[in-house]
Amino acid sequence: MQPFGLGRDTAAQLLITAGDKPARLRSEAAFAALAGACPVPASSGKTNRHRLNRAGDRQANSALYHVVIVWIRYDQSTRDYVERRTEEGKTKMDTIRCLKRYLVRQLYPVTCRSLAGRTLTSNT
Repeated sequence: MQPFGLGRDTAAQLLITAGDKPARLRSEAAFAALAGACPVPASSGKTNRHRLNRAGDRQANSALYHVVIVWIRYDQSTRDYVERRTEEGKTKMDTIRCLKRYLVRQLYPVTCRSLAGRTLTSNT
């Protein structure tokens, strides 16, 4: 079972990121933070919003971005979601941030299964 739009290059990059630090994959939220796809509060005054975390692996974040752009371009349900969020007043970048987080939720179990047999060794 593979999400639509996830190619060999993007899957490889996400597995490299996760496999580089398998001890950090305690939860789905930790995987999102590792890939730089977790929301960070960016509220000020009367506005209540989030922005994408600038920390994490930039190549993994780029891989997530490319999958989400393919979804927006070719998947009708994603286009409907983007239209609905735009009507709610969300910007396109806010919608992409939400879609990246959704993608991480789908990829976390698959990634954990892929890394299940890997033994942890230290590089010292």
